[in-house]
Amino acid sequence: MITLYGFGPAFGLPDPSPFCLKADILLQLSGLPFQRKAGNLRRAPKRKLPLIVDDGVTVADSSFIRFHLESRHGIDFDRGLDDERRGALWALEKMLEEQLYWIVVDERWLDDANFARGPAHFFKAVPAPLRPLVGAMVRRHVRRNMHAHGIGRHSRAEMLILAGRALDAASGILGTRTYLGGDEPAGGDAALGAFMIAGLCPLFASPLRGEIEKRPALVAYAARMRERFFPEAGAVRSAA
Repeated sequence: MITLYGFGPAFGLPDPSPFCLKADILLQLSGLPFQRKAGNLRRAPKRKLPLIVDDGVTVADSSFIRFHLESRHGIDFDRGLDDERRGALWALEKMLEEQLYWIVVDERWLDDANFARGPAHFFKAVPAPLRPLVGAMVRRHVRRNMHAHGIGRHSRAEMLILAGRALDAASGILGTRTYLGGDEPAGGDAALGAFMIAGLCPLFASPLRGEIEKRPALVAYAARMRERFFPEAGAVRSAA
């Protein structure tokens, strides 16, 4: 039995991390039996989640989880797709993870009101007198990481322009298909589905959500993915 370690349900999402959602969808697509457990960042090999433990083998990072499932269990997540389509889906996945992810982080962690609505709850275990200090320290770390990446040097208006181009690309690659793989999901759907579900989270004041909602095909796609892979979590709803 494979064990997937993530954060667990939060913010009205099956998991607050798009990467944990992606790993969960990949495991469901694999057809292999697995269970979900809450992970511990301090004990994780890369100090990040998700990770899986498969018959004593620990694999961290959603991409390396995919590679492990492919190599150890013979899974072809892109079966039936030609090389051009496989390449397009992989490029889309990396665009989402290396650019759109940071815009999600900015909205949730560096906007004061959104931080109070969501990530601040991660620090409930910290003694109350220290909680503001620890939260401020982590937020400074997030800001430094975004600056080092480069996207944090842009204004929020500029980040939203980049998000719009990324969403246009995703919508174009999806086209009129039900899933990126056609009638059935492919590996890239784990990433796109995860990021669309996360991006439509109704808890936060989110210009990114507004950009997704301008593209009805992506909203409908997110609903299909959530209904198929996380039906127990309920439907995606926009904030009033």
